[in-house]
Amino acid sequence: MDFGTIGAGTVAQAIAGHLVTAGHEVTLSNSRGPDTLLDVVTRLGPLASAGTAGEAAAADMVFLTVMWPQVGDALVGLPEWDGRILVDTTNTFADLEAGTASEFVAERAPGARVVKAFNTLHARYIAADPRHAEGRQLLFYAGDDIAAKTTFHELADALGFAPVDAGTLREGGRLMQIGGPLSALHALRQD
Repeated sequence: MDFGTIGAGTVAQAIAGHLVTAGHEVTLSNSRGPDTLLDVVTRLGPLASAGTAGEAAAADMVFLTVMWPQVGDALVGLPEWDGRILVDTTNTFADLEAGTASEFVAERAPGARVVKAFNTLHARYIAADPRHAEGRQLLFYAGDDIAAKTTFHELADALGFAPVDAGTLREGGRLMQIGGPLSALHALRQD
């Protein structure tokens, strides 16, 4: 399985770091172009590469890591999703009239199997080794596609996180979004 990021900031780099450490290839992208990411991919190592958003979005699993105001623009002009997994890591302070942020993302990425994840953790908890002497970092996720959630769960577990299914994009998304009871919850699961 190959991976891509739409956005290349702190969260994308943290996730990419875990992926390359586990031996996966990752294509990072941003709005400024691949040439601006050379230092980042050099630091991450030979399994990381810089590409366009379209190249990153062609991966089997893609992490959307842009700031909320850029979500709409970031999803425009990408290849057809054809059932690939889009992991939405975004957060919004806006009160969305119809549903959750991830439902908004899913509407703008037709054909993607959207999983909400990583948005409840501060970036420093994403970047750190999820395995601790006291346990593993909980990682909440939500989605409507069971197979996509299973694939994400297996990946998160392999990376060392303790994944917890929070439900659908609607119900789990509400629990996970800013103001929800899981937002900014840093907890460990003892194994």
